[in-house]
Amino acid sequence: MSPESPKDPVLLITGASTGIGAATARAAAEAGYRLVLASRSEDKLGELAAELGGPDRALVSKCDVTEWADNERAVKAALDGFGRLDAVFANAGFGASRGFLEGTPEQWREMVLTNVLGVALTIRASLPQMLEQDHGHMLITSSIAGRRALPGSLYSASKHAVTAIGESLRQELRQMHENKTVRVTLIEPGMVDTPFFDNPLDQGTALEGEDIARAVIYALGQPAHVDVNEILIRPISQPT
Repeated sequence: MSPESPKDPVLLITGASTGIGAATARAAAEAGYRLVLASRSEDKLGELAAELGGPDRALVSKCDVTEWADNERAVKAALDGFGRLDAVFANAGFGASRGFLEGTPEQWREMVLTNVLGVALTIRASLPQMLEQDHGHMLITSSIAGRRALPGSLYSASKHAVTAIGESLRQELRQMHENKTVRVTLIEPGMVDTPFFDNPLDQGTALEGEDIARAVIYALGQPAHVDVNEILIRPISQPT
């Protein structure tokens, strides 16, 4: 595909500067997507965008997903820069230490706002365009922790909320908008060796960002009538 091809689909990724987001950006670029890379780390985004072909193929939008204006700006970057928006990967999020006596209330607030409100704001900013053009794909990073409670884990509670957001959005599309063209996929990783963890995990005990990226590309690549609603991915060594 030529670098300037207007037919190449466009994918917006939040939390794109590291980990799952960056790995997905690389995989999507190989699959022919043009990209809007959004996160708070503008320097890292710039390096990644250059790696993926520069402004013809990858645009940078500095974005704190907890800020409505930043989400609006990221969607506008896609429409102004590429003239279309085909898919959104609401991936931004982070965790906290387990235990309700651990961490600080300030850290908790930032995590809940990022993991829950941030996803909702990204959806709100991009959904009108998908409804207007009558196609699109919303992918959301939840977690295995969003399917079962973990001891002392406010993070788990936040991901339960994200899982509910994904299914609520799917039902809204089908029942409230009578839409049968916009797809919704929850990506639910188990343990992934990303900057989420302070220390690198032992090789073979965790998934890599590239493993999750392949799942995203799989969901994106399905025929238009197929809606892959959930993908749960564990490393083979993870018992629960």
